[in-house]
Amino acid sequence: MEALTWVIHRYVMHGFLWSLHKDHHDKSNDSKVERNDYFFIIFAIPAIVMMYYGKTHGFNGWFYIGLGVTLYGMAYFFVHDIFIHQRIPFLRNTQNPYLLALRRAHKQHHKHLGKEEGECFGFLWVPYKYFKMYFKKA
Repeated sequence: MEALTWVIHRYVMHGFLWSLHKDHHDKSNDSKVERNDYFFIIFAIPAIVMMYYGKTHGFNGWFYIGLGVTLYGMAYFFVHDIFIHQRIPFLRNTQNPYLLALRRAHKQHHKHLGKEEGECFGFLWVPYKYFKMYFKKA
């Protein structure tokens, strides 16, 4: 899922659906809800359809693909929205090197306000240079 996430983030969210993702990079709006949050619906609907279809046909592969997308979406919510962006204050003062590197890589991604220039499009995979920053301190 990480490779697929990178491709979707780089070429869909920073591509033809930039109009939905743009407000996630532009913090001039203090709203708690962003247009970027519509991606929840964009990914949830096919996952629900796949799980329903798979369940009604004997729990075939479609069910498990939909379940995988759902579980990945839950991980995204907890890691991205709660931990990284602190929509709910949690693990704010962590000293875990992986979590610190993950947060730093995401900040690097957000320093680019346009859709063309960017880095760190993944979700759970963190480039080595960010690990180095925090493992040296340990």
